[in-house]
Amino acid sequence: MIQQKTIDFAVRIVNFYKHLCTDKKEFVISKQILRSGTSIGANVRESKNAQSDPDYLSKMNIALKEADETQYWLEVLLRSEIINGSEYNSLNEDLKEIIAVLISIVKKLKEKK
Repeated sequence: MIQQKTIDFAVRIVNFYKHLCTDKKEFVISKQILRSGTSIGANVRESKNAQSDPDYLSKMNIALKEADETQYWLEVLLRSEIINGSEYNSLNEDLKEIIAVLISIVKKLKEKK
């Protein structure tokens, strides 16, 4: 479930990046959100081949940190009026779901230790 959600989100972020560059002429923050937004899924994917439970937890923690950073960049784009509320809400709703799942995974792994 989390793997599919994060890859779908990464595709949305790539398209959002293109929109920011082409339509909004925004090139700095767009690269930041592209990096962090696609890194979420990359770390979730890496966790499949974790060498140990601590390695798995580390990958999921990194994915959670990248998701939080992505949320930060979305807020910056909204507050600086580069994107509107509709654009923000659309991406942020998906991101909130991903963050909730990652928090749940990380909590369960920490409790297991």
